[in-house]
Amino acid sequence: MFELGDIVQMKKPHACGTNRWEVTRVGADIKIKCLGCGHLVMLTRRDFTKKLKKVLLPAAEVDPEQEPQYVRPAPLQRP
Repeated sequence: MFELGDIVQMKKPHACGTNRWEVTRVGADIKIKCLGCGHLVMLTRRDFTKKLKKVLLPAAEVDPEQEPQYVRPAPLQRP
């Protein structure tokens, strides 16, 4: 449904007027960052799935040059 680094659209836009969010943390809670102003919001997984409208771009298809606030997730390194 959604993964780390995806750009998603929520049902309601942020106060800055942008409705594009980057998923920055996935777990029991989901942390998203507004791509307009950089504001971070943490939601429970239940609230996030209720408020999610659609995934705009999967993480693999995001072009960081077109998204100035986007930070590509680092690959996981296992010890």
